Amino acid sequence: MKARRLSAVLAASVVALTTVSACGSSDDGATKIAFLMPDIASTRYELFDAPLFKAKVKQLCAKCEVLYQNAGADAAKQQQQADSMLAQGVKAIVIDPVDSAAAATIVNSARTKNVPIIAYDRPIPKAKADYYVSFDNEKIGAMIGQSLVDQLKSTKAEGGILEVNGSPTDAAAGLIKKGIHTSVDSSGFKLLAEFDTPGWEPAKAQNWVAGQVTQFKGQIAGVVAANDGTGGATIAAFKAAGAKVPPVTGNDAELAAIQRIVKGDQYNTISKPIKIVAEAAAEVATTFAQGKKPEAKATLFDTPSQLFVPTVVSRENLTKVVTEPGFALKVADICTGDYKAGCDELGLK
Repeated sequence: MKARRLSAVLAASVVALTTVSACGSSDDGATKIAFLMPDIASTRYELFDAPLFKAKVKQLCAKCEVLYQNAGADAAKQQQQADSMLAQGVKAIVIDPVDSAAAATIVNSARTKNVPIIAYDRPIPKAKADYYVSFDNEKIGAMIGQSLVDQLKSTKAEGGILEVNGSPTDAAAGLIKKGIHTSVDSSGFKLLAEFDTPGWEPAKAQNWVAGQVTQFKGQIAGVVAANDGTGGATIAAFKAAGAKVPPVTGNDAELAAIQRIVKGDQYNTISKPIKIVAEAAAEVATTFAQGKKPEAKATLFDTPSQLFVPTVVSRENLTKVVTEPGFALKVADICTGDYKAGCDELGLK
């Protein structure tokens, strides 16, 4: 019930934000920048990415206006949104694609109108965007995988590893998957099975993991899950089966994941201060929108890029990470109800 209420609230937020953003500015001279996000399954886009991006653009360019829309995990809808933005005369499009392959069409459409495309968080391998801003996704996979392997070795765990990957249509998920394999394949632990989760949907991940818990009863030493949604789903599958929950990874440092780590249910996650990428994307977009070319600090898929390295979070360093400036969540939000005892144990106050 709680998940459904949250989805409803977020859906309402999307409608409200989209309505306000898509109306355009009363100032016909405004320089318009599109910010197109992929879904509401992850709460970050509505709560953090969009507000942070808008605030930075406003700071950098008083005459710039951000037109924000969310595709709700619908690639066709995102194509329509991009077409609408181009028709409205945007000077740059920042897009986190629902489907990395399908987004190539958006890149090509923008190119015919000389509108630069900035790929955000997820790359677009089949068409060269003008810029790519993200955390290093392959590095993320390697980091969560190695963190799990190190934990299993330190506890002398026996058995194999399950791997719950992200969406097969998300190029970033492919990079995370590649990174995970660099850590797991040479770990000495057998990879029992792996699954590419359609649309990153937790319910589908949970169903798959439930089957593996039955098939590999007593043999699963740990699970590498590619994000917090699939990690939470993995934990739910073990609990529903009445089985002991092994160390499970995550990625995104969502509130629920941090609370699971506090409680001891989830082993790790990845802290990716969204402020860093949102503001970097805003700087790149406003530079393009003003007719200039931003500097590239790296190259990925033959695209000028900025790739940031995140931080692995476990109980060992959670207090330090959470209390650092710029961390998105507040201690008061984390340390509620059932989680207060765990917070007290960690000295998180």
